[in-house]
Amino acid sequence: MWGIRLFRNNSGVLPDPITKRPVRFGLGNESKKLNKEFKSGDYIGVTPLTITPEMVGKTVGVFTNLEVKAEGFVERDSYRDNQREYGQKNYIVMIRKLGGLAGFVTNESDVDQLIQKFVQRLKS
Repeated sequence: MWGIRLFRNNSGVLPDPITKRPVRFGLGNESKKLNKEFKSGDYIGVTPLTITPEMVGKTVGVFTNLEVKAEGFVERDSYRDNQREYGQKNYIVMIRKLGGLAGFVTNESDVDQLIQKFVQRLKS
């Protein structure tokens, strides 16, 4: 419906088969310390938005970060620093502050609502 282009963003650490050194993978997973504070979403990509006349009439690609959770998940304002959601929420807040589209989602309806709220913020 929205034309979003998303890519799975697997994240973790595995040993290099030759050197046995740990190799980190996943967007923003540059160190254990950084990964504790900021965890990028399960899906990363771009949402094309057509800017309407009140938004100058252009199409822009908006960086999109979706963190998928199980049905029934309820987002909180904050999390303990030992919870996965702590770093995930920090990343979502950072992306939103930088003008991107980010959030926790459990289904397609959540994605639709997230985009609709984003568009409303652009219009106000």
